[in-house]
Amino acid sequence: MVKERTIFLLSASADIGQALMERYLTRGDTVIATYRNPDSLDAFRGRPNVHFLPLDLSDEAQIPSVADYMKQHSLTWDVFVACNGTMEPIGNFFDLDMSEWSRSIGVNALRPAHVLQMLYPFRRAGGVSHVAFFAGGGTNNPFRNYSAYCLSKILLIKLCELLDDEAPDLNAFIVGPGYVRTKIHDETLRSKSAAGANYKKTLDFLEAAGSSMDDIFECIEWCIQQGRPVVGGRNISAVHDLWRNGGEQLAEYLRNDGNRYKLRRQGNA
Repeated sequence: MVKERTIFLLSASADIGQALMERYLTRGDTVIATYRNPDSLDAFRGRPNVHFLPLDLSDEAQIPSVADYMKQHSLTWDVFVACNGTMEPIGNFFDLDMSEWSRSIGVNALRPAHVLQMLYPFRRAGGVSHVAFFAGGGTNNPFRNYSAYCLSKILLIKLCELLDDEAPDLNAFIVGPGYVRTKIHDETLRSKSAAGANYKKTLDFLEAAGSSMDDIFECIEWCIQQGRPVVGGRNISAVHDLWRNGGEQLAEYLRNDGNRYKLRRQGNA
């Protein structure tokens, strides 16, 4: 029997957010969906078990409304998934407007962290709640001309480890979805030469299938099923890691080594 859950989807109006929302509702879950563009969620209007909450992450003053909404509707949550993201501003660090650069880190990382802080008192009591963020390009190597985006993802990776250490009732992890066909790539195409080599790489990618939404959903579900002992504080790749078909070998590997799939400097020369 499938256990019904309440999923808080931050930026459900994003492409990945909409795809996850459809899968959660099909599974029988209740979804609390935040959005900036209401038209993008028209297909979900009138469906049962959905709550719609307007929230623009570029406006920090709106974030306390999350707690107000949860309290007003007597809601608790089991799973938090942050689907927001922007790669802009794109370009050499020394050519960027610092206010836009700072704003990007705020929208990508600081605001989602603030939302989670607002939500924490409303987690379902008596168990472990699950927190999922998305990693991105440049977390394991330089991502030229995407400094704000890259640093935002590094911040979230470390945040998961900190939450795992500080909050024993949270299973916080971050998933690298790989290249996914979403509107975020329009930002690179608009940037043209400012994107450097990634402009041509993005054009080539758009000719391919990319990561599937089913894989992203199933990878998050695997992380939820494994829980804190396996994935708490970890950075899991939906593309490269061996989580499919039960992922027993990967689970055992991570269970036995608390330093793997985290930000670490390994060894001394």
